[in-house]
Amino acid sequence: MSDDVVDGSGPGAHSGEFVQSLERGLAVIRAFGAERPSLTLSEVARETGLSRASARRFLHTLVDLGYVSSDGRAFALRPRVLDLGYAYLSSLTLPEVAQPHLERLAEVVTESSSVAVLDGTEIVYVARVATHRIMSASIRVGTRFPASATSMGRVLLASLPAERLDAFLSEAPLAPLTSRTITDPAVLRAELGRVREQGWALVDQELEEGLRSVAAPLRDTSGRVVAAVNVSAPVRRGGVDDIVADILPALLQAAKDIEEDLVLTGSRV
Repeated sequence: MSDDVVDGSGPGAHSGEFVQSLERGLAVIRAFGAERPSLTLSEVARETGLSRASARRFLHTLVDLGYVSSDGRAFALRPRVLDLGYAYLSSLTLPEVAQPHLERLAEVVTESSSVAVLDGTEIVYVARVATHRIMSASIRVGTRFPASATSMGRVLLASLPAERLDAFLSEAPLAPLTSRTITDPAVLRAELGRVREQGWALVDQELEEGLRSVAAPLRDTSGRVVAAVNVSAPVRRGGVDDIVADILPALLQAAKDIEEDLVLTGSRV
């Protein structure tokens, strides 16, 4: 059977559009790894199930293309092979990068976790993992809340340049959503200064009675704050000090992990 002939019958059969030679070429690349950085022709044939003749053709093709090097006996991947994954990594968006981290964070703290960005005077949820319903209003990707009354909003507002923050404080409606909501621009400015200094924000029942949330910033490769990640918890979880002790460390670690992946993938927001 030639490298491109596909058996279209039997278990696991592929469609008529399937290129078997490509499958085999990729199998050769995948034969290498941390445990097997260098392989002989015989080892590649054994790892892939290919004949020595087929393995030799694929290896020498990869050498000619610059993806594999050879010292005459053994073969090894070259850095150019990273190009094969870069297109995918560079296409990832912030929500796609953040989602697995949110899932781990929610599992660790057993509370809902989200990522949001600033849009005018509001935050917009772009990723979320809900462990249970914590608000009277349903929260999902695309949900908007006033930035001034949310932990993620305050993290984002605290990162604004002075002139943009001045404009926000002079124009944004600071509505009293609960009896605890900060509605005085001067008081909010002072709180944002504290958030900026400590590097995270905690909002205690200002968006909705019975709900607390804590948030941390997410920075891009230039160090600019582009989003925020939070954990929300009901007041029955404990007091503010309990939130800081039990949830904040895991939240800050998740933020760090997301930022590292944003740098690694060069993802866009």
